[in-house]
Amino acid sequence: MSTSSHRRSLVALLAATLFSLGVCAADAAEDAVVIPPPTVDEVASTGTETAIFAGGCFWGVQGVFQHVKGVESAVSGYAGGDAKTAQYEVVSTGSTGHAEAVQVKFDPKQVTYGKLLQIFFSVAHNPTQLNFQGPDRGTQYRSALFVADPEQRKVAESYISQLDKAHVFPRPIVTKVSETTDFYPAEAYHQDFLTLNPTYPYIVYNDLPKIENLKSLFPADYRGKPVLVMKVKG
Repeated sequence: MSTSSHRRSLVALLAATLFSLGVCAADAAEDAVVIPPPTVDEVASTGTETAIFAGGCFWGVQGVFQHVKGVESAVSGYAGGDAKTAQYEVVSTGSTGHAEAVQVKFDPKQVTYGKLLQIFFSVAHNPTQLNFQGPDRGTQYRSALFVADPEQRKVAESYISQLDKAHVFPRPIVTKVSETTDFYPAEAYHQDFLTLNPTYPYIVYNDLPKIENLKSLFPADYRGKPVLVMKVKG
């Protein structure tokens, strides 16, 4: 078992223990942060846009974006490294340069890149944690944005600066913004993991609260029925 898999197993065991003691997931998971929308956003265009987000374990990040209106697909995968190392067990060593990431395709007429960033920073992960998220440690769990074009870079960098200046987080944002590299979809068993495994302790403990926070903080952007990889492919 890889170090990453071992940690997730330990978290699952911890979650099961907490459940037996009556501690609910909402008490255990990190709270969402209420943040303002970006003052600089893209000009909505016609067609589909693509953006790549990395913010810890891709199960929860994928699950959040699959519940956002205007998102046409959200695929878990790897970004930042080479094709030959884009396998879960190798990426989990933390030595490949890859980050667990989610490629999001969206309709900017329904949801802008700036809105996706707001959701990403608010409920999908904690952007102040350097090379870790919750129980997962390593550069593969870093906070990163792989921008597709200069406009996405402008929006992302401006928003990070805006949030830092407003001190909406207790610590500076460590999210790195870089050009889009090749994206490699993760193995099939990782796709739609949150939806397919709603009682898996890691999901209950770490990720289902993110969906509830999305629903609570962004009701106009939330959709109950997620857009799943298996449905898009089908």
